[in-house]
Amino acid sequence: MSTDNSSQHVQIAVADPTPLGLFGLAIVTFVASMQKLGIVSDVSWVIPWALVCGSFAQLVASYFDYCHKNIFGATIFGAFGFFWSGVAMSWMIKAGVFGAGLQAGVDAKALGFAFLGYFVFAVIGTIAAAEANTFLFVDMLLIDVLLLCLALDTLGIGGHWAHGVAAYSELLIAMLSMYGAGATFLNGFYGRVFWPLGKPLGIWKKG
Repeated sequence: MSTDNSSQHVQIAVADPTPLGLFGLAIVTFVASMQKLGIVSDVSWVIPWALVCGSFAQLVASYFDYCHKNIFGATIFGAFGFFWSGVAMSWMIKAGVFGAGLQAGVDAKALGFAFLGYFVFAVIGTIAAAEANTFLFVDMLLIDVLLLCLALDTLGIGGHWAHGVAAYSELLIAMLSMYGAGATFLNGFYGRVFWPLGKPLGIWKKG
């Protein structure tokens, strides 16, 4: 019988969760943009996709990116997974799901300040994305535009134009994120560049 009491480190290999996270982002932004564009009349049927694809799928991707020690994917997917939970719950409060008391206290400015806070965080993420690849940088840049316009629209600053810009930028995010989900899935599946994601911009160098 062995008397070696030394600890052993077991590493469990997990697949890249990026395609799942980007797919979740693509679906929720596609459905949400349809509501902003007036094609879908209300947010009621957006809520399930916000909770499942926007929140749960991105939180799953975040967890496994932490397992990969991928600080960018883990942080961004995690932050925006919680973002969609917060947005969905805000819509539910406004609809009276949690009772008349909470519904009576609704103040859209609170959501506007949340959008503003997320905009600041997204700008930080955009700086990091510039050194990942072109796809991520452009996707994050569109997210910056979306969040800033959502903040302005919700806070009642700048007129209706902010709502329109938010709608179209969200639709572009959906289309680009679906491409990114497909690219990372196919590139990983085939073990080569099947769909290109572009090179890092080389603005800031990692140490």
